[in-house]
Amino acid sequence: MSHTFNKSHISTVTAAGLLITLGIVYGDLGTSPLYVMRAIVAGADTINENFILGGLSCIFWTLTLQTTLKYIVITLRADNKGEGGIFSLFALIRKRAKWAYVFAIIGGCTLLADGIITPSITIVSAVEGLININPRIPVIPIVLIIITILFSIQKFGTQAIGGSFGPIMFLWFCMLGILGTFQILQFPSIIKALNPYYAYLFLTKSPHGFILLGAVFLCTTGAEALYSDLGHCGLKNIRITWIFVKTTLLLNYLGQGAWILQNSDKVNEWTNPFFSIMPAWFMATGVIVATMAAIIASQALISGSFTLISEAISLNFWPKIRIKYPTNIKGQMYISSINWMLYASCVFVILFFQKSSNMEAAYGLSITITMLMTTILLSIFLYNKRVPVYVIGLFLLIYLSIEGSFLIANLNKFIHGGWFTLLVGGLLFIVMWVWFNGRKIKNSFIEFIKVDQYYDVIKELSHDQSIPKYATNLVFLTKANKSTDVESKIIYSILNKQPKRADVYWLLHVDILDEPHVLEYRVTHLIQNILIKVDFKIGFKVQPRVNLFFRQVIDEMARNNEIDLLSRYESLRKFDVMGDFRFVIIDRIQNYDFDFPPKEQFIMDLYTVFKQIGIDEVRSLGLDTSNVTVETVPLFIDKEIPSSLIRDHEYPHKG
Repeated sequence: MSHTFNKSHISTVTAAGLLITLGIVYGDLGTSPLYVMRAIVAGADTINENFILGGLSCIFWTLTLQTTLKYIVITLRADNKGEGGIFSLFALIRKRAKWAYVFAIIGGCTLLADGIITPSITIVSAVEGLININPRIPVIPIVLIIITILFSIQKFGTQAIGGSFGPIMFLWFCMLGILGTFQILQFPSIIKALNPYYAYLFLTKSPHGFILLGAVFLCTTGAEALYSDLGHCGLKNIRITWIFVKTTLLLNYLGQGAWILQNSDKVNEWTNPFFSIMPAWFMATGVIVATMAAIIASQALISGSFTLISEAISLNFWPKIRIKYPTNIKGQMYISSINWMLYASCVFVILFFQKSSNMEAAYGLSITITMLMTTILLSIFLYNKRVPVYVIGLFLLIYLSIEGSFLIANLNKFIHGGWFTLLVGGLLFIVMWVWFNGRKIKNSFIEFIKVDQYYDVIKELSHDQSIPKYATNLVFLTKANKSTDVESKIIYSILNKQPKRADVYWLLHVDILDEPHVLEYRVTHLIQNILIKVDFKIGFKVQPRVNLFFRQVIDEMARNNEIDLLSRYESLRKFDVMGDFRFVIIDRIQNYDFDFPPKEQFIMDLYTVFKQIGIDEVRSLGLDTSNVTVETVPLFIDKEIPSSLIRDHEYPHKG
């Protein structure tokens, strides 16, 4: 039997879809004008026309080559049934390139780590606009209040306010474009910045020009998040809205540049060109709109972090942790531990760096590593798609050069705060790498045996009245992909650990697929009415709520008269009382008389520590703890441990 629960992804283009896309996808990219030009100007020894035109030219060509060409044109085509992001990209290639998991983990960790600064820098930059109204306004307390409220409401979901995200971001981008256009009209020659020659002069002639690529890079930091949001909005919606978004961004950047060249004598360390191009009468409104856009950008980062961790759990990169679904909106989830980790990190960043200009020094370093990892994984994807090798080689040459240059420039930020995101990313990498390899080591000791060898003994056991009945329905989780196989630990538990008599034995197998939204099952009757196997095929973006799915399966089987769910006890059966179910969860632990090689022992020791971070299998599957038995069995029940003990037959015995 096969059954499909649900699968869908957005692919149509509508006005509502375009508006939703603006609200979801462009938070990070869209708020970059708040700080990019200020960061470039802050690195200038002297401000002159060639410097400003060069900086703007670098922004234009970065948005064109990096965001538009690499992500919008090329990378978005690497979708996994409509889903994007670095883990979705890895899922596309992992069957042929399992070794590439290292690049996926590095990219995921650095994306998560650098994203910690996104709420901090965007909200602080926006609220700092209040200084233009009253220099004595306390920025940090206001930011901390906003951040605290933002993270506190996550557990309730954002359904109530989510509908306003699109209109607010549309207003934001219109504001960017109008403010920029007004300045360009006063200084039309700023359009010369689109000439790549000025970018060349900036990098080769300007003092610190190459190092300032680290500031230029901030204009494209949201491109990776854009790829991750592919599944929420669809390819066509993103590509169409990007035309509007890129236009307004460029108009604003050019407008800021025009203002700087006309007011170079007014530029100092406190100047933010973004707010300087606003008329005084509009300043309060502009700060409010900027703050709302910053909050939306932060919300997108938080939601993206939850999605990233959820995918990591499905791909066995992260310990199982509790995931809640506060609303019925597709894909909206809440992970308490990640939420408060992000909150604590943001508070630290805000209190440690104080000003957004200080945060710019820490921002961007880790995300360059994410982009490099995406480039490598994308080249493997293109190779698997039989794209000509010379095309892949050209792609790697161009983007490893571009992103390598950005990385070298950003390394200058290490001592100025980049160390923080690399430290967080490194800690996350250790967890993911150890968890993946620890599970791999543990699973290497699983031995599968042919289940048909035990049909007779299971039948006999099921009808053996001399053994007390353990349960009417006894359920085991199995990793066996084939219906002919079963782990020896399950047979060991049924026959040896404590003979377990049941009327019906169930084997549940969960297969996490490389596709994102598949949710299917198949039922196989191994011994009619005695031994039944249920195979679930679940996409890696679907939360494996096995207990819920199993209930749906047995309900449908009962409706089809495939099974008898009534109690087998006569006194209960006559009153139509349902039969009982008991789950047995088997955990294999290391034998005390066996040691791994030093490297594997180190990994397994850390694996045991990290296991405490997550929740056990009982809670992760949503099982009723009163109906679950957790058993531990040694890793080596089915493998012989070499013995060095020799019997001496001539040893004298003393009576």
